[in-house]
Amino acid sequence: MSKILVTGGAGFIGSFLVDALIEQGHSVTILDNLEPQVHGPEQKLPDYLNPEAEFVLGDICDRELFKKCLEDVEVVFHEAAGVGVGQSMYQVLKYVKSNSLGIATLLDIVANGEAPKLKKMIIPSSMSIYGEGAYSCEKCGLVYPAERTAEMLEKHQWDPVCPSCKGKLEPVPVTEEKPLVPTSVYAVTKRDHEELSLSVGKAYDVSTFALRYFNVYGSRQALTNPYTGVAAIFCGNLLRGATPNIFEDGNQMRDFIHINDIVEANLACLNEEKIKYGVYNVGSGNRISIADLAKLLAKSLKVDIDPVIVKKFRVGDIRHCFADVSKIEKELGWKPKVKLEDGINELIKWVAGQTPQEQLGDAMKELLEKGLAQ
Repeated sequence: MSKILVTGGAGFIGSFLVDALIEQGHSVTILDNLEPQVHGPEQKLPDYLNPEAEFVLGDICDRELFKKCLEDVEVVFHEAAGVGVGQSMYQVLKYVKSNSLGIATLLDIVANGEAPKLKKMIIPSSMSIYGEGAYSCEKCGLVYPAERTAEMLEKHQWDPVCPSCKGKLEPVPVTEEKPLVPTSVYAVTKRDHEELSLSVGKAYDVSTFALRYFNVYGSRQALTNPYTGVAAIFCGNLLRGATPNIFEDGNQMRDFIHINDIVEANLACLNEEKIKYGVYNVGSGNRISIADLAKLLAKSLKVDIDPVIVKKFRVGDIRHCFADVSKIEKELGWKPKVKLEDGINELIKWVAGQTPQEQLGDAMKELLEKGLAQ
């Protein structure tokens, strides 16, 4: 049994992780600020929160509180973070503070010897740090195209072209070797998470793992948060009889990974004894277009609603990105298990029992006002 701290443990991913850790017999403390955008203006403890965990209400940027929570802790899962890609582009200070300063607070405590029993840090990163995905050019081989320009998008030229020969590209799975080219403030802060953590962890002999989550979905996603996962947003829309609106042409591809598989990847890092440091993709290894995802959800919900392809775009969006998970399979023995169809059914059961509020219109209005969507 270990004494473990889970920051953001009242949230979507963190709460499932807390459940799994307690089931394994660990002593768990949660540090969470109950962000109103996630937990509502009342900032009530969620009903699903495990009563066997010790809950501490507070901000991860509160150094003294964070230090107190780390007393006798052997492992920390740092799940706390702001999670809105579009929102991060106009709430820059908020995201840099909660994400970059939040992880820096933890690492400053470690570097100054104020968490003497800490042996391991497991840090969630994000596929967003890659920027655009990986592609194959028939003439040039493996290539990493630059971010699409506004001029391209205004002409509805959705797909990137080869940076060398300007030829057509075929998307391929992204490995951990791809250069990092984050295209949003959120993505930059998640790169901060993993790079800062690994540098400090290695310097002070604290085992550190950074997990690059792809598109996570499942129950407990905050439906009151307009920046939550696209699968949950579409479910909420369809259950209200509203039509999902899809940017570009709907053919952009993503990798959706179920929350159960995310938890298992974290536990694999916790139980790893031979490898001390690592960076890993955590995805399903499969791809699906956003339009096909919306159709799958409508079919699963038994509703006759087709998505609307708006042919508009958001600044910073990427075209395709899906994971190559061979590294984590080889080194940690982890494999994704939940099929998308099964995971979607679980998500639908959760959403059907909720009363999501319609806030997406306000979110889009903000993006339009800032010139971040067209």
